[in-house]
Amino acid sequence: MQTSTRPGGVVVVGSISADLTAFGRRLPRPGETVLGDEFTLVLGGKGANQAVAAVRAGAPTFVIGAVGNDLFQEVTLGALRGEGVNVDAVAVLPGHTGVAHIRVDRDSGQNDIMIIPHANGEVTGSLVEDRLRGLAGRISVLLLQLEIPMASVLTAARAGRDLGCQVVLDPAPAQPLPEEIWPLVDVVTPNELEAEVLTGISPTDEASAEAAGRWFRDRGVGTAVVTLAERGAVVVSDEGVRHLPAYPVRAVDTTAAGDGFTGSVGAGLAAGLGWDELVRRALATGALTVTRTGASPSIPTAAEVDDFLASLPC
Repeated sequence: MQTSTRPGGVVVVGSISADLTAFGRRLPRPGETVLGDEFTLVLGGKGANQAVAAVRAGAPTFVIGAVGNDLFQEVTLGALRGEGVNVDAVAVLPGHTGVAHIRVDRDSGQNDIMIIPHANGEVTGSLVEDRLRGLAGRISVLLLQLEIPMASVLTAARAGRDLGCQVVLDPAPAQPLPEEIWPLVDVVTPNELEAEVLTGISPTDEASAEAAGRWFRDRGVGTAVVTLAERGAVVVSDEGVRHLPAYPVRAVDTTAAGDGFTGSVGAGLAAGLGWDELVRRALATGALTVTRTGASPSIPTAAEVDDFLASLPC
């Protein structure tokens, strides 16, 4: 893992969206109409969610991305500012803010999501590089996801490396990636589906998760953290292989669980935590996130994670 000697915060380069979420007893089948129970309109987008997770975990947090000059501009930027995230590097562009349409099955907690990128698709490499360099000296960890153009993700990773940041990639939504990205990544945090799409290995147990993690390591990634839902996470690094168990909870809505996990990882890296403590807190963050509805509003604070961990049997 690349280590920065500069104290600093977390910068998230990624999507910022308005989440329109419908909750119902079950999801409709194709062509079917069902009555739902509730509707919410809140801040979303993987970039914004991870920024909220990082700042709630205690890290000074900045976000780089784009929104439109429409009615969702204040919904998104206002919510980020309210959390304490610095949004000075967010571009406001003519047109529409990104939107995610989410449907949640209340019985299982599972969801399906349709994303309309809008302004997120206009986050260019030049915008990203310029605004990253404007944060030089204030950041030590860079979080990336895949809801902005791939060329911009690559540019951000290169610029982050040049600035001495630890580069963390959450490879979601799942999709094949160019080989050139892996040597630029210090930490990758795939879930089971993402690991299978990228590596061809289905991580169904600790051994197969380790094999998937080694696939990333063989391509130049410093540390692979493969998350296995209720089976916890497997960390493959220079220090060897560690399996950390999950915390059993009743899932209500799985939206943003991965974002909560990765945002917590970023904050832990910025704080200089060791891997066991860092992943333990990230797993607790993900566990608490699924017990609540919504995207960014469901992500716990550091104090809530502390209380949760303290409540567990020794």
